[in-house]
Amino acid sequence: MNIGETILVFAVIPAAIYAVTALVTLRSKLTGTPRYRPGQPWEYPPMWWSGNPEGIGAHRPLNSGTASGTAAGGARGSW
Repeated sequence: MNIGETILVFAVIPAAIYAVTALVTLRSKLTGTPRYRPGQPWEYPPMWWSGNPEGIGAHRPLNSGTASGTAAGGARGSW
């Protein structure tokens, strides 16, 4: 092997593999939509998210032996 083949095998080919991998992983970051950064104005309407959209705003009364109010759930997950 001469010096040109050695440089090709041990330097150029690994550098090309790293470059292709970097382009594939950074592709979405380079071409994606701009992200919200703290301090920027929020230009979108407020939206409540729930795994159960029909249940938003629905409350069920608690048993008389528990805390007052309409809150349900908690750390125990007894909903």
